[in-house]
Amino acid sequence: MTASAVPPMRFFTDQNVPDSVAKTLQASGYEVTRLREKIATNSPDTLVAAIAEANSAILVTMDGDFKEISARTGIGQSRYRNLSIIRFEKCRESQAAQRMNEALSLIDHEWRVATNNNRRRILIVISAGTIRTHR
Repeated sequence: MTASAVPPMRFFTDQNVPDSVAKTLQASGYEVTRLREKIATNSPDTLVAAIAEANSAILVTMDGDFKEISARTGIGQSRYRNLSIIRFEKCRESQAAQRMNEALSLIDHEWRVATNNNRRRILIVISAGTIRTHR
């Protein structure tokens, strides 16, 4: 697959993600859909994950419950086989936009690697002091 064939990254922000994160992504040219624009803010995590996956969007969340969901998305797991997640962990809301901005080049790189390997799935955890990717 050539670099020009890499599909654009699209993001779906969970209800607990500050608007500043969505604005940071939009300012970098990415398409962002906020949960509240699509479904009720009290929707179960399984629905949130399904909506993000159905829209080929990377789910951005600060919800620790998605750690369990992301663990179930590994190779051989069937439920959320194509769900990509960026999860903030131990990161204050006031730091989230800055940390997202700092992580964008890594996120873009991981998206390209996943797409070139026909995986189309990334899992990245952003904390106050680290940015981890899981392949």
